[in-house]
Amino acid sequence: MTTQSRRIARVLLDSPLPQLDRLFDYSLPDALGDVPLGVRVRVPLRTAGRVIDGYVVEIDTEDDADRPLSEVDSIVSTVAVLPERLHSLARRVADRAAGSASDVLRLVIPKRQVRVEKAWTADAPAVIPSADAQASADDVVSAYDGLADVLDDGGRAAVEAIPQLQADTPGWALLLASAATRMLASGRSSILVVPDHRDLDRLLAALERLVPAEAVARYDSRQTNPDRYRSFLRSLEDAPCIVVGNRSAVYAPTRAGLVAIWDDGDPLLGEPLAPYANARDVALLRQGEEGSALIFAGHTRTTDVERLVAHGWLQDVRAARRVMPRVILATPQEMEQQSPQRMPSSAFLSARTAASEGPVLVQVSRPGFAPSLVCAECRAPARCAHCGGPLGAAHRGAVPVCGWCGRGARAWACPSCSSTQLRLASSGSERTADELGRAFPGIRVIVADSAHPVERVADKPALVVATRGAEPLADGGYRAVVLLDGPRMLQAPDLRIGEACLRWWSNAAALAAPGAPVHLVGVDGGVARALATWNQAGYARAELAERAPLHMPPSARVALVEGTQEAVARALESLAELALPRDAVLGPVPIESDDVPQRVRALVRFDYGAGSRVAATLRASVVAEAVSTRRRKGRTNRSTLSVRLDILDPEL
Repeated sequence: MTTQSRRIARVLLDSPLPQLDRLFDYSLPDALGDVPLGVRVRVPLRTAGRVIDGYVVEIDTEDDADRPLSEVDSIVSTVAVLPERLHSLARRVADRAAGSASDVLRLVIPKRQVRVEKAWTADAPAVIPSADAQASADDVVSAYDGLADVLDDGGRAAVEAIPQLQADTPGWALLLASAATRMLASGRSSILVVPDHRDLDRLLAALERLVPAEAVARYDSRQTNPDRYRSFLRSLEDAPCIVVGNRSAVYAPTRAGLVAIWDDGDPLLGEPLAPYANARDVALLRQGEEGSALIFAGHTRTTDVERLVAHGWLQDVRAARRVMPRVILATPQEMEQQSPQRMPSSAFLSARTAASEGPVLVQVSRPGFAPSLVCAECRAPARCAHCGGPLGAAHRGAVPVCGWCGRGARAWACPSCSSTQLRLASSGSERTADELGRAFPGIRVIVADSAHPVERVADKPALVVATRGAEPLADGGYRAVVLLDGPRMLQAPDLRIGEACLRWWSNAAALAAPGAPVHLVGVDGGVARALATWNQAGYARAELAERAPLHMPPSARVALVEGTQEAVARALESLAELALPRDAVLGPVPIESDDVPQRVRALVRFDYGAGSRVAATLRASVVAEAVSTRRRKGRTNRSTLSVRLDILDPEL
């Protein structure tokens, strides 16, 4: 008796359900012909009685033809959108973050666009930069000690970018573009990841001078669906390319010779969707698997990157000839005699002199006119009577408006002293511009914030009042930079607020013209000294030393476990078998919400060596809760347990 064999496909289902995060076997009918790995398929889901999307990860044959298997319903497209390297990366990211591989793939693989797919050819010719572009790129790379070896040998480095405009292009953008050009000239692809659209536009402008447009694949949330799918298909091709984009670009399926991330401390590089992986962590996993060169470039050094430098895992790369902005700190005497414009005399005089020659940058912490108001009598914060949100004013004399619900508070009265008078408690970008406009008569005042985006200002006298991160480029650089609201920024209840402020200030200082003064107002201590001496790495080392005894990130990893009291208790009980330290768990504590039953959350601190065991255990708890909840109450019930690993700021 002969044994019949049949083809089977192992399919990863595109489903958010944690219990479906594995490969499922399906029979491949002969009518489908040859099925390439990585294609999209439609398969039946027996438990739900419906057909869903999935990806073919493996194809095999088996002799046990009597084993009951459902058949693949159809092939959606013959384009292999999930190459093995992308599936492997998604699996590793999901396992590290206690999440699902399909959640990762949903971030990177766009929806199919039939017209784009039909017009696409996978055999595009390789693009080589011109000899002049290669020479220019090599000059930039050679300005950094050891960077060329990092790129050529697949090394790993933390690079301190030169804080200076070069031909009106930010030094960091020229650095990344030149590194990618060098890789392209050697026949290798690059992935360049930046936090936001402003950085993306500046990097694309730098690349435009060095490589042909067809060599660049842009990953951008502003793209239309067809354009996004077109860029994704370009990164599937064998011909080398340069992928440029925001956080999801780190997953691009190209065979990368270089992965570079600019400003890894920016919170926009953290994914807000499950499994919440930061682009920095994804890049580290990718480099470990593929052996590409890896660069973390910035004007500052995050504690996460400094930890890797201290362990010898990253090489510390700096410019052969360091360039440092001229940072000036206010003296205690000046701080006691501040002018009405919140500037000490030296900064005020410096800004007034510089503004007569060219643009001057004034950085403030918040947009708007008066982002917060207080009672004029007792100084209690003014709150909305409907939702408790903070009240603010759009302009002088305006009706106060709640920053949460948007309701006006025309008849506001203080609940503490019954006063009806309000006082401006803070100055946003618009109020600062109003004050400076009166103090600098005849000088044009430009506001640059989220409501008034400005990309570039001319080399003409002007005061540019910008919120942090919204500073425009200035032709030739700013003649002076004044950093206001430092004390208010440092008061934020955030474990990493010192790092964040140093990053905001350093990035603004890098926009100054050579030799132009940079005034940091109202701040002293370690963070001010780090900016003045341009020793951000030293500040990161000091922060690490302070956090290590407390087991706070990044000295240790932290997981957030949230759900019903019973579900969280079961998850924490499962961790007991891992023999974590006695003080590893903080909580659980109740979450303020109207949910019934009451939800709680807890933090779990653990060493990096225990990471895989903790992630696997917590993931098993999530799956177990999802299965038991479905059996008890049906599939529409809300999940009773959620897990998020690598919390950067553990606040309970």
